[in-house]
Amino acid sequence: MSTNSDGKKTEQLGGVEAAATRKPPLETDELRRGLQRFFRETFHESETGTKPVGSFKWGVYAFYDYDGEPIYVGQTKEKLSGRVSRHLTNQRTDAVAMSVLDPFEVADIEVWPLPEFEGVGSKHPDFKTAKAHLDALEHMIFTRLRKQSSFGAILNEKDPPAPTVEIAEPPSFRGTILNNQIRELRGHPDSRLARRALTVSKLAQVISERELKGLGLRRVLLAQATRMRWLAEKRFIALGGEAGVEVGSEDEDEAADSE
Repeated sequence: MSTNSDGKKTEQLGGVEAAATRKPPLETDELRRGLQRFFRETFHESETGTKPVGSFKWGVYAFYDYDGEPIYVGQTKEKLSGRVSRHLTNQRTDAVAMSVLDPFEVADIEVWPLPEFEGVGSKHPDFKTAKAHLDALEHMIFTRLRKQSSFGAILNEKDPPAPTVEIAEPPSFRGTILNNQIRELRGHPDSRLARRALTVSKLAQVISERELKGLGLRRVLLAQATRMRWLAEKRFIALGGEAGVEVGSEDEDEAADSE
């Protein structure tokens, strides 16, 4: 180890840099904090008590983008906090790994817990009943949100199976996972367009490299491309549209440079 002053200075700076890089990037760190805040929120399990949102083991969840558009619906038989966090913080779910879902496009989460099935496990005699209710709830939420979507589409690769039981929609809890700083940083339309274009490109590559059994991924690609076009058009018009396009020869600047 060097003992001169320059060497000590370099070592100290290296230590500071190493400590700084141990922390995840700001956006990633804030996403995790936002998820933790959301799942600590309390939800009325019954008239006599509450539980943290993330502690429920049976339920349906939905993701919404910065425009309030529903973009994904799923179900879980494990803790909501575990299932949703895997979607949004790493690559261990098919939806993220195949670029069906961009975690950084998720602004709000809504969950529909089914507290009446909390104690039901895979070997419980009521498991099939609970699963039928869960499937029916996912179908109900998926169908309703797709109708409410401005694009008539949600980024699910598959449609939920048809329900086999009749249910009533239970109470839900919806909240944001972004603070104001991250919403402003990540929600800028040009940043969203860049991410959307990357997602479309990566999804198209996945499709080109796989032998697909159905049209689910191609439907997602169409939905992503439609959403990207809408966002690009909205941004273009907001900045002035056709009236703001400059007039001149395409090669004018190159010709001036060559003189």
